[in-house]
Amino acid sequence: MASAYVAASRGKTFLGHPRGLFLLFFTEMWERFSYYGMRAILVFYLTKHFLFTDEPAFGIYAAYTSLVYVTPVIGGYLADRYLGARRAVLAGGIFIAFGHILIALVEGPQGAQGGYLNGFYLALASIVVGTGFLKANISVLVGQLYARDDARRDPAFSIFYMGINVGGSLGPIVCGVLGETVGWAWGFGAAGVGMVLGLVAFISLKHELHGAGEAPSLPVLKERAVLGLSREWAIYAVGILAVLGLWVLIRYQEAVGTLLLVFAAGTVAFILYKAVFTLDKVDRDRIFGALFLIALCPLFWALFEQAGSSLNVYTDRSVDRTILGWEVPASAFQSVNGIFIILLAPVFAWLWTALAKRRLDPSAPLKFGIGLIGVGAGFLVLVAGAAAYAGAPTPVIFIFLVYLIHTMAELCFSPVGLAAMTRLSLPSMTGLMMGTWFLATAAGNFIAGLIAQASGGEGAGPEKVLEVYGRIGWFSIGVGVVVLVISPLVARLMHLDLLKEDAGHGLAGEDALAEPAAAGIDTRVEKAPRR
Repeated sequence: MASAYVAASRGKTFLGHPRGLFLLFFTEMWERFSYYGMRAILVFYLTKHFLFTDEPAFGIYAAYTSLVYVTPVIGGYLADRYLGARRAVLAGGIFIAFGHILIALVEGPQGAQGGYLNGFYLALASIVVGTGFLKANISVLVGQLYARDDARRDPAFSIFYMGINVGGSLGPIVCGVLGETVGWAWGFGAAGVGMVLGLVAFISLKHELHGAGEAPSLPVLKERAVLGLSREWAIYAVGILAVLGLWVLIRYQEAVGTLLLVFAAGTVAFILYKAVFTLDKVDRDRIFGALFLIALCPLFWALFEQAGSSLNVYTDRSVDRTILGWEVPASAFQSVNGIFIILLAPVFAWLWTALAKRRLDPSAPLKFGIGLIGVGAGFLVLVAGAAAYAGAPTPVIFIFLVYLIHTMAELCFSPVGLAAMTRLSLPSMTGLMMGTWFLATAAGNFIAGLIAQASGGEGAGPEKVLEVYGRIGWFSIGVGVVVLVISPLVARLMHLDLLKEDAGHGLAGEDALAEPAAAGIDTRVEKAPRR
């Protein structure tokens, strides 16, 4: 990986960053277009096309969205050990595109289930497997373009995160409006086309990565392993078999919850074993710091991910959605968060960089505390707004305010966490730690489904939703305050003052140290804690 970093640092740049960053920006933009576009209409497709009631629809939504974030743990491990991040991203994109297109092809008449519903589950399973290959590893590729203490690293992840949200904002508008007003197949088909566009870009411009994400050992990868297949193709074959297994699992929310619990416990135990018995004190402490950040993920995402389930349904049924004489489809409001990200991500990237130059950049734990307070406060604003207009539909301005506050909270949480995972982990564990980050996100999505079910059910009105939102909002604020208090202690575990380019780290080794000045890289280590 050292040579890949050196090549990227010497190659052509755009806006001060390697051009490979913008290839990854574009690829992830289309992947997120497909994911968020499909997510915006998923619950409505279940309730309005297959005629599910709210509770089972929320259960399937939770099972799917949590599994989407479980599989990156396996995908990250396989990329670390065998495939390399680049091959994993390519394979993942193919599985995802197939899944979205399959949903469009098996729509069937309204209310018909049977083979149509089974085809729908099969498509969801393919997207889950594809996301497992792609999601963690495309973030790893971003990290491999930069030195470990490169000051551009955090801004790069903010730029990358903005790309995620360009897709995340366009997807619900295009897929949501097509799905709700023209036909469900049009919405899901548009999601599939988006992923295909991302794949075309990734394949045709892969040279801009300068070798980042290559397999750890091509000879090992090409060895014959099972039934005459190379290790590489054996992994892809196992992916296909996993689609069939998930096709059965995805409809059982309780089984997914048990799987999450067992898988999370096993993964954390494995990481702790490696940290305690194989790492020196500094790297061990950094892993402990990363695990603290990961432990906060389930709460944040459990609240944030109400957007696709209970908040989506509340917007559909209890909000005055008329804007300039047009009743906007509820699914289109899923784009508001992405639009705010696009507007605010450059501001936050500039803010963190400016504070870092003055050695005032808040630590990652401090930013996480702010994020937890923000995501809770967003729900309290909605509760207050709905109470002020009791007996009437909630004005749409309060939906915009929820998304604005949640977006600012997200910018203190998600891109910061992505950067921290790549900074704090060793090269042999980067994919695993990134996958564990997404595993914690999976737990958050599963808990989000439980919260949505608690706020809904047969006969439940908007008052029940608002009651639940009030409780979870105050709880998140309380946890956020505790995190703020202990953040200095956690920041010390990260030993960011000791970060240097050394041969022991895969993102920049001896070659990167040899000519940092020629590459235009500032190798000074900042003394203030950085995220």
